[in-house]
Amino acid sequence: MTLANIWDVATKIIDIGIVWIVFYFILKNIKNNIKMVLIFKGVLLILVIKVLSDVLDLYTVGVILQYCLEWGPLAIIVIFQPEIRSVLESIGRTQLLGRHKILTIDEREKVVYEIMKSIEYFKRNRIGALIVIEREISLQEYIEPATKIYADLSSDLLETIFFPNGPLHDGGVIIEGDRITAAGAVFKTSMNPSISKRLGTRHRAALGIAEESDAIALVVSEESGRISVAVDGELNYNLSIDEFRMILIDALNPKPEVFYEAEDKKSAGDE
Repeated sequence: MTLANIWDVATKIIDIGIVWIVFYFILKNIKNNIKMVLIFKGVLLILVIKVLSDVLDLYTVGVILQYCLEWGPLAIIVIFQPEIRSVLESIGRTQLLGRHKILTIDEREKVVYEIMKSIEYFKRNRIGALIVIEREISLQEYIEPATKIYADLSSDLLETIFFPNGPLHDGGVIIEGDRITAAGAVFKTSMNPSISKRLGTRHRAALGIAEESDAIALVVSEESGRISVAVDGELNYNLSIDEFRMILIDALNPKPEVFYEAEDKKSAGDE
């Protein structure tokens, strides 16, 4: 094999790799955005109907769908510009090398222990709190304007930050790895129309950051002491302590890539 042939093969591998990475990050971030998921489903539905119209020779339907396919991308860009920008921002904030720190099993257990200790204290005393744990997508844009802490995570520190009428009580705490990075952070609130009107700003902010990123948002209601978790674009409201702990542990555990899971299942089926 000549040097030219080796170079040709290498460039093709790089070309395919770049395309695969782009599609991977787009699909990975689309699943965290409800509106983008609906757009994606709508486009797939139109394509399926278009194929059926060609197979069944439905002339009128085919012409209408042809116009949709020609002008649809432009319409989607104009109408859903905020959602597309949100996905692109999420891709830009994604840390290609993973988290700032990969936690060991002992470190994860300590994080869960310290958070649960403080959550039980907040619930018992009806102290409002919003704790956001960063995962793969960076929260740097929320860390920058917030009050920097850069301290080891502890229940005592969390209880001090959220002490009623304290200067940082109304904002959110951001945790990276096993350290508290910032406090007093302000997050964009969710515009999801299905969320209950009874829920306050903390719950809406928690759902908002869970829709925009892959962060885990933990909420304690100041009025009722109820505890909730927002993760993967969904709000799990009014949980028991045990339910809260299980969701937190599951969300903190490192997840294998879906593509590998699918391959493993397929291999197991073949056996």
